[in-house]
Amino acid sequence: MHLSDRTLSDWLEYWAAESPDKEYIVYSDRNLRFSWKTFNERVDNMAKGLIAIGVTRGTNVGIWAQNVPDWLTFLYATAKIGAVAVTVNTSYKSEEVSYLLKNSDMHTLCMTDGAAGNNYTDIIYNLVPELKTTQRGKFRSERFPELKNVVYIGQEKYRGMYNTAEILLLGNNVDDDEFKRLRALTCCEDVVNMQYTSGTTGFPKGVMLTHYNIVNNGYLTGVHMKFTPDDKCCICVPLFHCFGVVLATMCCLTHGSTQVMVEKFDPLITLASIHKERCTVLHGVPTMFIAELNHPMFSLFDMSSLRTGIMAGALCPIELMRQVNEKMFMDITSVYGMTETSPGMTQTRVDDSFEVRCTTVGREYEFTDVKVLNPENGEECPPGVQGEICCRGYNVMKGYYKNPQATAQVIDSNGYMHSGDLGVKDENGNYRITGRIKDMIIRGGENISPKEVEDYLYKIPQIKDVQVVAIASPRYGEDVGAFIILKEGAELTAEDVRDFCKDHIARYKIPRYVFFIEHFPMTGSGKIQKFRLREMALELCEKQGIEII
Repeated sequence: MHLSDRTLSDWLEYWAAESPDKEYIVYSDRNLRFSWKTFNERVDNMAKGLIAIGVTRGTNVGIWAQNVPDWLTFLYATAKIGAVAVTVNTSYKSEEVSYLLKNSDMHTLCMTDGAAGNNYTDIIYNLVPELKTTQRGKFRSERFPELKNVVYIGQEKYRGMYNTAEILLLGNNVDDDEFKRLRALTCCEDVVNMQYTSGTTGFPKGVMLTHYNIVNNGYLTGVHMKFTPDDKCCICVPLFHCFGVVLATMCCLTHGSTQVMVEKFDPLITLASIHKERCTVLHGVPTMFIAELNHPMFSLFDMSSLRTGIMAGALCPIELMRQVNEKMFMDITSVYGMTETSPGMTQTRVDDSFEVRCTTVGREYEFTDVKVLNPENGEECPPGVQGEICCRGYNVMKGYYKNPQATAQVIDSNGYMHSGDLGVKDENGNYRITGRIKDMIIRGGENISPKEVEDYLYKIPQIKDVQVVAIASPRYGEDVGAFIILKEGAELTAEDVRDFCKDHIARYKIPRYVFFIEHFPMTGSGKIQKFRLREMALELCEKQGIEII
């Protein structure tokens, strides 16, 4: 076993030549199917179309869409010509999109018309009004000077935007020599994907991931699950997350496996896709598996083709893993990591014992060095002693985009990426996650920075002070709670707070639980005791008759 220097394009072209007629991407609910050969040809045409509108090596191209068929076309098209695919969270609202457009120096944004309750076209027209009055490709945004194009992913036509059919047609005017020149320049050390991840310091940071990072992490993930070209992986996790684009897509790419796609998670469509396509692998966060197992029609579908999968993105309840093992016939694995490590640091193996797969996050990935370090002195902790999980290896990001200071804060002088998570390593080399140093909320697999939500809530005129904390949630693992101190004489309700957030920040970041208090619990040195706020939330919910879901 060794690490590969192949790029995404190298792998795609390899399978297009090796297994041209084999199915690569399938949308079972609409019977849409791409072979490796036909998909590769579409990618080449799309890449030339992007060149025609000014995309070139090093250009940042946003993809803002659910798992639509051309999401992956744009990913691979940018990879072919050395551009960078910037993945955009489908839940983002105007404030977050505005920040990302500016921070990422985005040149071209590829988007659909929206997701449930989130109209992307309205958001982009509000942010870039010049689109409505300027010819496609000719507009210049005063607010976002780097933005040159908006591409609608689909056949519909919107003022100021190209659509995918037009991009493919424009590609016919591009000299093949220019495409081949850019293709020849791509190498495994190029940044191919940039994902924005929330941190404890507030606004998201762009994590720069190379071909070498994500290709090898995907490959080794598949090795741990004994992937072969015969596998069919049902992908219902979003592609804008590392979970979807690496642990699923890169895993399939490097093993020649088929991807059975679900555009937006729906337990019924997922179950039907597994049944119809005889899927062998299923990935998901715990809430997805809960929804599938508890669907009233679950028993009508044949799950016997499944053999393995990944449950990750949040702490995985042991009882849930047991049910998945028994009712879905899966030797489920779990992956621990973070976007900055591409994402996998550790993984349970498909042939580990059930106990190991249910109670640990497995052993470190090959070619990585995972250590539990004492946060106080940086020394390695012995087995069974809690410390911070840190990782060094091929999978560590290239850095945060335009933020060397933040990069230096998380990658130490020895090259170890500091996770901010607490854990222990047992005598057999398996790791368990025991807590977090950093103040992060993980709601159903989504990372939420309390400071980012606090900063937004401070815009409410009646608020004097606010603290946002994680509230334990049976459904999501954690949910968002806000403790608010009002200005003297001010009045505000929980619904007022949520209404203020609506349409401005992603729905998953909006505080479900809002409490108005007179002062925060403090330590003797004046620090706010967030752990006490979490305890108070449970007490107040019980006292006020608020159900925690």
